[in-house]
Amino acid sequence: MNTTTLDGIMFANMIRGGAASLSAKRQLVNDLNVFPIPDGDTGDNMFMTIDSGVAALRPDMDTSLGSTASAAAKGMLLGARGNSGVILSRIFAGISRELEGTEKADVTLLGKAFESGLSEAYSAVSVPVEGTILTVFKDAVNYAGARINTGSTLESYFENFLKELHRSLERTPELLEVLKKAGVVDSGGAGFIYIAEGMRNALKGEVSDIIRDGTQSVKKIDFSAFDENSELEFGYCTEFLLRLQNSKCDPAAFDLEGFKNYLCSVGESVVAFREGTIIKVHVHTMRPGDILSYCQQYGEFLTTKIENMSLQHNEIYTESKYEPDMKKPRKTYGIVSVAAGNGIKEVFTSLGCDAVVDGGQSMNPSTEDLISAFRNINAEKILVYPNNGNIILTAQQAASLYKDAEVYIIPTKTIGEGYAAISMLDTENRDISGIIDEQKEIISGVVTGVVSKAVRDTKQDGIDVKKDDYIGFVGDCIYNTSADKNTALSGLAEKLETNNYDIVLIICGENVTPDEADEINELFTDKYSQADIIMIDGQQPIYDYILILE
Repeated sequence: MNTTTLDGIMFANMIRGGAASLSAKRQLVNDLNVFPIPDGDTGDNMFMTIDSGVAALRPDMDTSLGSTASAAAKGMLLGARGNSGVILSRIFAGISRELEGTEKADVTLLGKAFESGLSEAYSAVSVPVEGTILTVFKDAVNYAGARINTGSTLESYFENFLKELHRSLERTPELLEVLKKAGVVDSGGAGFIYIAEGMRNALKGEVSDIIRDGTQSVKKIDFSAFDENSELEFGYCTEFLLRLQNSKCDPAAFDLEGFKNYLCSVGESVVAFREGTIIKVHVHTMRPGDILSYCQQYGEFLTTKIENMSLQHNEIYTESKYEPDMKKPRKTYGIVSVAAGNGIKEVFTSLGCDAVVDGGQSMNPSTEDLISAFRNINAEKILVYPNNGNIILTAQQAASLYKDAEVYIIPTKTIGEGYAAISMLDTENRDISGIIDEQKEIISGVVTGVVSKAVRDTKQDGIDVKKDDYIGFVGDCIYNTSADKNTALSGLAEKLETNNYDIVLIICGENVTPDEADEINELFTDKYSQADIIMIDGQQPIYDYILILE
């Protein structure tokens, strides 16, 4: 084929093709994690981001190229997860901006759109790091763009684009020492190659199915927690997307405030907001059927989810437990934290967090997840603690989109930094700049060490790591390794000179037994008598122990 013009229908197919290609390869991308622990999630983050763009491509939408690009970009914006996902969403946001108002595009305009995507992606990162998806995309855009001529086709552009993507990806270990040490290429760049290959294949008429199985873990239900003798005490957590229909109402005149008033009259914890002709609703109610019947007079449902909160309450975890009450009076400051593990969530809630968003290593929340948390907090200013370096960019994007409060990101990269900062947060009679400066100073004085099981053999920082051994590390520096998790934690504590700290917190993960926790408590209490030893049953995944030193 020698295609010279790109329209909206073809672009939509190319985005679906990109998502399908990545869906089949996302575990390979996950496995390119630099660190030898099970924290690889770049493939999942990028897939969920582009899949959100696919979900935004509705059959009834305007099929012009500009409208298609805008819808996909907006979907990716709200679904973006992790640094690579956010960068991917910004690439398509830049492409959309250049294609705004266009019916079709030739190769020259497509090249300019990709250049716009490059500019947007770089501007989204405060300190761009070369050797990542940014570099790979930049090299390919520049290479393919320089080869556009009067005889160019969309196929020839993508062949040049992909050729340089592959070459640039192979060069990433030379630009980032951490990649070279681990013997891998950049995972974000690899993920983008699969997307570009899928787009090229769709351009050729080759379309694959999107594989969504395994992207999200399936929640296990303990049916005995709500039996034939149980009473419905907490009602149902009801969520849905409602598409307003012209045949049922005038979408332009739809009264969202009156709609919310109705929801508040029949339920609690109401969150309802509008995106175009789509109304997103979250409500706790005893009679979800009544709400669904009421809402259907305005349109039809795109998605629905109804969960028995009495069942959830009686199980080990409860999602609604951490949802704040929208009826609380407006206050000056609100706090949002990100954490994984019910024990850690409870700790952050006890410290005063208004919302604890589920997420962390290998399970980054989306932009929309964070915005939903912001909406649930009735505050003038919101302080956000990402507690993971891979979530900071997503939090910044969410903050830039949210307009109902001033949102400030406290750049916590670990649970330890978040714990220390929130526990010492003082907002009384303080201006926001002073609060942020003090929080950053607190963060700088915290050391967070971690113990986790290795998923492969490697040699890093002069230490030979064997698969299934436990490694003790801080950031990306490995300090020690052992076949026993408690020995690994004890050795890490010695390396970090724990005897010089006054407060020692040990957060136990979901795989730590009570006996192992007791053994560690006794060991640290005897060895570090100068410090207050605090043991927390965090129940977090991946990290067997989190060691926080203050």
